[in-house]
Amino acid sequence: MTRRLLLSYLSLMALVLLALEVPFGFVYARNELNRFSHTAELGAVTLASVCEEKLEHGRASDLPEFARDYARRTGSSVVITDRAGTVLTDSADATAAGTDLSSQPDIATALHDRPATGIRDDLVPGVKVLFATVPGGSGDTVPCVVRTLYPLTPIAQKVHATWVALGVVGLGVLAVVALIGSALARWITRPLRALERATTQLADGRLTDPPATDRGPPELRRVTAAFTRTATRLQHLLHAQQAFASEASHQLKTPLTSLRLRLENFEPHLAACAQDSLGDAIDEVARLSRMVQGLLALARLENSAITPEIVDLDAVVADRAAIWTAFAGDQRVGIAVSGTKAGQVWAVAGALEQILDNLLSNALSVSPPGTTITLATATATAADGCTVELHVIDQGPGMTETDRQRAFDRFWRAADARHDGTGLGLSMVQRLTQAGGGDVALNAAPGGGLDAVVRLRPVPAARARPHSAAHRRTPPPRDNGAQDDRPVTETVSGGDP
Repeated sequence: MTRRLLLSYLSLMALVLLALEVPFGFVYARNELNRFSHTAELGAVTLASVCEEKLEHGRASDLPEFARDYARRTGSSVVITDRAGTVLTDSADATAAGTDLSSQPDIATALHDRPATGIRDDLVPGVKVLFATVPGGSGDTVPCVVRTLYPLTPIAQKVHATWVALGVVGLGVLAVVALIGSALARWITRPLRALERATTQLADGRLTDPPATDRGPPELRRVTAAFTRTATRLQHLLHAQQAFASEASHQLKTPLTSLRLRLENFEPHLAACAQDSLGDAIDEVARLSRMVQGLLALARLENSAITPEIVDLDAVVADRAAIWTAFAGDQRVGIAVSGTKAGQVWAVAGALEQILDNLLSNALSVSPPGTTITLATATATAADGCTVELHVIDQGPGMTETDRQRAFDRFWRAADARHDGTGLGLSMVQRLTQAGGGDVALNAAPGGGLDAVVRLRPVPAARARPHSAAHRRTPPPRDNGAQDDRPVTETVSGGDP
């Protein structure tokens, strides 16, 4: 915006300078030519009077020397003719004495007792000259005619110098306007730049450098003050909301665990007909516990500063595939690893393990016996450069386009979802992926089922580490009723996540 303001200032000033200097330059050139023409005509009239007097006193022999002396003093050339238009003398020796010039327009006009002034380029070869041709008498007869020729080079040089001076003055004015306009534009846009920085910080979750409200024009000061109040209020509401979710989830953990233990203690004392209801109650308490753990994990993700690290994707994929193979085998489902070597990517520490655990748990919950879950890695080209893709592909019933678009919403579950799902798993997958600068999407698999695509940023070869940081080989989270702080896997039925 600073450049646009400065450009507008300079454009406006340039138009003003053009409107003033161009007409002034043309008027000056015309006035200089008129003044020069008038001076030349006056000089020719004076010269003609002297020549008439010399001819009346019979001193025609003095004319050549007189003409040359006048020509030297004025920088012109002088041609004097008699009453018949015959050349008496030419100071430049361009026309021989005795040459008849009565047929030339300016000489003929002067012989009829009328002066002639103008500009011609045929009187002197290759030079444009100003001529002033005047008669040498004021009676009925014209005893002589005087023609003076002045080259226009001096006046052209003078006009050219004036144009150069006008251009230099214009450039100087534009330079001064540029300095003043730049300072003014920076003063005007400084609050806007501060607002931009503050908006970016607020979008990242925390306003650490609020914009100053005492700089810039009054209108922008009021806008900045209103933004600061709004941002402060918004931050307070967000912090209150996050604190409530975190505290509520944390405070619910202990009573839920106690409730589950008490329900389990009822089992030996209940009749057989009530055992099913007790089991359903215990399952609901377990589901509520998982939901509380998921809320607590999401609250911690949103409240903490997250810095991506360099992680070896191939090692993580191999590790999680080996761990989940045993659990998939219990359901007669295979896990296969394919694709090209992915290398190192940017991800939050421990995030890839949680992402894979959630996606594999979802895929396993909907995979029929005898099918295979495929973990495939590949590289792809995106608008902002290359990306590394991690595919988790199952052979389940899949999801509709509408369900795939809503699957990442918190607490959303498909109509035929598993009863013990909480709808938080895929929200956590999306949050963990985006925290590392990546993205996640759900696509229909070519052979049926669902293809969960996790896109990650690759690490440039210059920054890649010889060995990725070690990661723990932890078994996939299972619903055992324990109240820990690990993010739990969540499932969305209807085919997949």
